[in-house]
Amino acid sequence: MKRKLISAIGIAGMMVSIAACGGEGGSGGSDKGADAKELTVWLTVDAQNNWPELVKAADAAVQKKHPGLKINHEYYGWPDKNAKLDAVLATDKAPDVVEMGNTEMLGYMVKGAFAPLDPGEFDTSDAWLDGLKASVTYEGKTYGVPYYAGGRVANWRKDLAASVGVKTPPKTYKDLTAALDKIQKKQGGKFSAWYQPTRDWYAAMSFVYDAGGAIATESGGQWKASLSSPESLKGLKEFKNVVDSYMHGDKTKDESDRYIVYGQGKSAMIFAAAWEGATAEDPKNDKTGKLKGNLENFVMPGPSGKNMPVFLGGSDLAVPVKSDAPALAAEWINAFTGSSGQKGLMAKGNLPNNKTDLATLKNDPKTAVPATAAESNWFVPMAPGWGQVEKAQILQTMLQSIGTGKKSVEAAAKEADAAIDKVINTK
Repeated sequence: MKRKLISAIGIAGMMVSIAACGGEGGSGGSDKGADAKELTVWLTVDAQNNWPELVKAADAAVQKKHPGLKINHEYYGWPDKNAKLDAVLATDKAPDVVEMGNTEMLGYMVKGAFAPLDPGEFDTSDAWLDGLKASVTYEGKTYGVPYYAGGRVANWRKDLAASVGVKTPPKTYKDLTAALDKIQKKQGGKFSAWYQPTRDWYAAMSFVYDAGGAIATESGGQWKASLSSPESLKGLKEFKNVVDSYMHGDKTKDESDRYIVYGQGKSAMIFAAAWEGATAEDPKNDKTGKLKGNLENFVMPGPSGKNMPVFLGGSDLAVPVKSDAPALAAEWINAFTGSSGQKGLMAKGNLPNNKTDLATLKNDPKTAVPATAAESNWFVPMAPGWGQVEKAQILQTMLQSIGTGKKSVEAAAKEADAAIDKVINTK
């Protein structure tokens, strides 16, 4: 699921009262609230609908240690969750545990909404996936615990690949583009051998990181945009080559309806969140009647010769700084996201929050592709002004200019760097 990072503006109002709390609360070695009689946990409806038994198991584990403890659960949908959280954080009735999309964490950490945590109190912290670990870390402190992950994979139509003599997924980028060239030639100029929305910055930045580039780099506590670096330009130019060669749809679109377009049979491949292929072949979306059982996930090879680094989405759990029971909150989070919890989440089709469990999924053909793909991952710059970069859609604007040919890669990257530098260090 795509989770958009909130802007700092959205939480500024409730920070006046939070500021008075300073650095109080949180586990961080503190026993504050260890004897509390109630605990309030906010999760999204994903947990309510898909793994309620895991929530109950975490409750039972904590209540066994704390007889009589009442645990209250509230569930929210992604679209309205943050507005409700912002409102309650401005009061004295803050929940003790909240679920956040991993790209939502930064704005709250910058403004001091979450209590610092001690990673040593959580079972798998020494092996957290790099991208998830980055999402809960700000200025050297940990403010959340990774919950589960979601990665990106390549997905293509086996029938179209077979029609040009390709029977197995490509292992190298050269093999991939060779197969796509054949498919493109056979299907004609109105067909997209690879449907790659131009404004899809998650995919574009994978090319940048694969080439050794980055959106921005940090030095001495200051962040500076680096899309104009030679490495980043190399990645952006290859992304443009993909769009020019294989993407023959609307080059001003983003990825929000990619699975729908894929289901219409107008393309042979996508590089997308792992769920998109399965959603495209759902009878509700498959307008061809040919996709069920005909789509195949594979690890996206990168031009570098290594697996393409993918953006790692997912959820984190945090303890609001105003929690009355931060010690118990940390216990509940560990019970839910620890060793037994991760096994339960994996059984439900999620990627775990740590490398140790992820490695076990590589041995199962059903999970080998997303698990292998997730091993190489990247995350957004953990800079105080990153929320403003996303809100202004600087990357999307740059990519549209590149994809449509409005600007050269160099000119568009230079313009994006200037726009990023104006806000990225602003709290």
